[in-house]
Parts: sequence; C-alpha cells; structure tokens
Amino acid sequence: MSDSIYSPPKVWTWEEKSGGQFANINRPIAGATHDKPLPEGKHPLQLHSLATPNGVKVTILLEELVELGIEAAEYDAYTINIGEGEQFGSGFVEVNPNSKIPALIDKSGDKPIRLFESGSILVYLAEKFDQFIPKAPEARAECMNWLFWQMGSAPFVGGGFGHFYHYAPEKYEYPINRYAMETKRQLDVLDKHLADNTYMVGDEYSIADMAIWPWYGTLVIGTIYDAQEFLDVDSYKNVKRWAEQIAQRPAVIRGKKVNCVWGDPSDQLPERHDKSDFDKLLSK
Repeated sequence: MSDSIYSPPKVWTWEEKSGGQFANINRPIAGATHDKPLPEGKHPLQLHSLATPNGVKVTILLEELVELGIEAAEYDAYTINIGEGEQFGSGFVEVNPNSKIPALIDKSGDKPIRLFESGSILVYLAEKFDQFIPKAPEARAECMNWLFWQMGSAPFVGGGFGHFYHYAPEKYEYPINRYAMETKRQLDVLDKHLADNTYMVGDEYSIADMAIWPWYGTLVIGTIYDAQEFLDVDSYKNVKRWAEQIAQRPAVIRGKKVNCVWGDPSDQLPERHDKSDFDKLLSK
C-alpha cells in the first residue's frame, strides 16, 4: 500500500485481495458460500461459536448457570472457525444470516428458537433461567444500560483499535491514534463507574459484567492485542481490580476454554458436551 493520501473513487468496488490476513473471509455480500449442515448434540441448547470476546460472553454465562446446578443449562458447543470461513456454511447462515459468532439454538420447546448477537443471547438465557439479571426495576435498567453500552462501544475497541494496532498489515498513525483515544476514553468511563461499584450493577454480578469483561477485562489483563503498556492500563486501577476479580471465577476460567483453538493445549476445548469434558484437559 502507498503512503500517499487516499482519494476515494466515486463508486467503491471490492478488491478481493485487500484486507490483510482477513482477505479470505471478508466480502461485501451476505449468504452462504458452501453447503455445510451444523452438527447436533444431545442437549437442547446448541452453541456454535469461537472463543473470541463475543463468543466468551455466552460460554461464561452458560458455565455460570451450570455452576449453579441448573441441569437445563447444559449445552453442546461446536467450534466455528471464522478464519477458515466456516461462518459462511449453509447451516450456520440459517441460524445467523449475519454470519457472525456466536449463534445458539434452543430446542427445548415445541419449535427451535434461533438466537444470534451475543447481547441477545445473554438476555435470552438470563431471562429463561431467571439468573444474573437483576429483578429490581432500577437495577435491571442499569444492567441493560451497561450491556448495551458494551454492544455499542466494543466495535471501536475490536474493529477499530484492535484491528489497526494489532492486525492491520501496515501501521498508520491516524487510525491508531483515533481508536486508542476512544478506547482509553471508554476505559476511563468504566474506571470511574467501578470506583463506586464492585460490579457493573453495584454488588450484583450480572450479564453486564459477562458482556464487558471479555473485551475490557482481558484488554487490561493482557489477553488481547498486547497493548497494556501502549494504553497504560495500569492507570485504570478500578478496571484492573474488577477484571482480576472476575478472572478468578471458576465458570469464567472454564468459559474461556470452550471453543478455543489456540494457545496452551490445556486451555483448548474445541467442543464441549458435558462439564466433565474439562477434566480431560487436566489430564493432558
């Protein structure tokens, strides 16, 4: 790519080879690229996902529900390798026409219910099992405030800062500065709120925490983007305290492993069908 100033054409056209390491999966149209039915397990809840921050939100909630002993929350989880374009398989597109993970199918009723968008899945499961969503109207509203704050804000962190700082084939000052500024502003929003709150909703751990932690918690702990020093994350002391506290929860530790296909083999559980599957990792 040239360092010269880019002048947009009158009509944008797609260059298939553009896009860096994601060029093989990025395209400006929707729909399936190949026929591939989804596998199906024994539980009514069928998750098709990957252990990215958006995927981890849902596996954390499911593992928290299982931790409470809710048998109906047991689930089968299958990996969708987005780097290989599996999100464009016909079976997955039928569940999520937007071809993004995570996607969930609930077959516990008379008709299967498809769910896509991580926030939608979190609310659905929290309401279905009446857990991790506040009952008091004011607290419930606050939970929703922060859940939707995350849904609207994280694309600036992932698609913005994370892409240009960590993934882009070439580094450019303007987009990195632009998105670093916004990411730090968001961290400051969280830090000021968590100065007076143990969790996102006072002392009540909720789906708001489960939505925010895989993005902002792992960002300050250092799991994603390798940007702790660049963003001076140690200055956000309240966010770090909250992030480290949540990271120690057994269900969070398990949830991070589900549909994970990278890193330490003892942290990889590409498919999950029962809580006992985690015991197999300990034996590796």
